[in-house]
Amino acid sequence: MHDHIDHDHHHDHEHDDHHHDHDHDHGHARARWEWREAAADYRRWGPYAAIVVVALLLWSTFFAVRETEFVLITEFGRPVRTVTEAGLNAKWPHQSATYFDQRLRVYNPAPSEFLTRDKKNLVLESYVLWRIADPKTFVETVGNPEAAEMRLHDIVWAGLAATMGQHNLDNIIATDPARVRAESMLDELAEQTGAQALGDYGIGVLDVRIKRLNLPEQNKQSVFGRMRAERERIARQYRAEGEEQALVIRADADRQREEILSAAYKEAEEIKGQGDAEAARVYGEAYSRNPKFYKLTRTLETYKKALDDQTTVVLSSDSELLKLLTTGQ
Repeated sequence: MHDHIDHDHHHDHEHDDHHHDHDHDHGHARARWEWREAAADYRRWGPYAAIVVVALLLWSTFFAVRETEFVLITEFGRPVRTVTEAGLNAKWPHQSATYFDQRLRVYNPAPSEFLTRDKKNLVLESYVLWRIADPKTFVETVGNPEAAEMRLHDIVWAGLAATMGQHNLDNIIATDPARVRAESMLDELAEQTGAQALGDYGIGVLDVRIKRLNLPEQNKQSVFGRMRAERERIARQYRAEGEEQALVIRADADRQREEILSAAYKEAEEIKGQGDAEAARVYGEAYSRNPKFYKLTRTLETYKKALDDQTTVVLSSDSELLKLLTTGQ
């Protein structure tokens, strides 16, 4: 019984060893097959993978800069250099390139109310021309155009408030151009705000201008009343000056009229005297030649002046006029 059991045990042991050797050989064959497959895949796809890697390296190394922009190169978030020249440039693959537009931008702040030196309220609507001047400072302080315009709003608003507080209303708007200083005021404001914005945020301010000026609603009526009163005063002054000039012109015209009439009257009297003298001479000559005819003519002229078609004359038989009319004597 014991021998039979030992025999069975030995038989099982040999069977297990044979099975183990078979599995070992099968594993080696599978590994060799997988290695051959991997080698074949590498030979098939390896060139493509290499091309992709090279393309990724080139893409992360080279970059293009346009004429209207600049590029800030950063290394792990730290600015390294700024590229402003247009064209193809290179960087290390682990570095990053951030693009910024370097063209002029227009910022339009909301209308704000300011107080002048003579305590007049004004509502100003302005605009600011700006651009990114120092990319490194710009990125480190504000980072984007929206945040930059928020900083610009604070700087320009403070500058306008200070400028308006140093000047009277008639220095900003007036009918006399010699008193208006708005342009020089805004030039100084642009210079001051530009220096502060450049130093603090890398922003270059090129110009600050007022595009609309208005009065608060509560002040408009009183201001309009003063404007009407001023215009009425100027109109009265113009009318008074016009009336004064009219009096001078009329007096001069009257004087010239009197002088002209006097000269004409004098000339007329002289001509009349000459005419009377000539008439007397003609009458004298006519009388000396034919006294009767002269007497008849003079008598008829006298009666012609004295009588008309509405006059009725009663004459006696011995009347000189009747004799003249009937007999001509």
